[in-house]
Amino acid sequence: MDRQRDPVADDARGLVRAGVLLLTVTCAAAAYRSVAAGDAGSVAFVTVSYGALLLLLRFLRAYELAQALEEAAAAERERLRRKVWALCTLLTAMFAWKVASVMPWPVATGVWAAAAVTSAGGFVLMFRQRRP
Repeated sequence: MDRQRDPVADDARGLVRAGVLLLTVTCAAAAYRSVAAGDAGSVAFVTVSYGALLLLLRFLRAYELAQALEEAAAAERERLRRKVWALCTLLTAMFAWKVASVMPWPVATGVWAAAAVTSAGGFVLMFRQRRP
């Protein structure tokens, strides 16, 4: 069965590719500057956050494509939902750690509190809300 091409989906794919290319170039430049400065922690941060973002995009796309009505697909969507939440929580914690490290302690406490509330809120919305 031939699938008809959707021009809107083709445009979206092009935007996603352009975004991933921009993300790759930006991360490569950040990693290069961190290596040149001898900052191994920043190299690790850039590398892990880049990998997590790519995995997040991959899992979100797989979640979109999974059939919602089949029982086996429903289990796969649930696994993908867990992976998406875990990656979002990882990225939130990593960026909170990076930002909080350069802030005075009262502001750093607020940054960590915002990260915790964001992750907890995401958990509630993704797993505890009743779905129609």
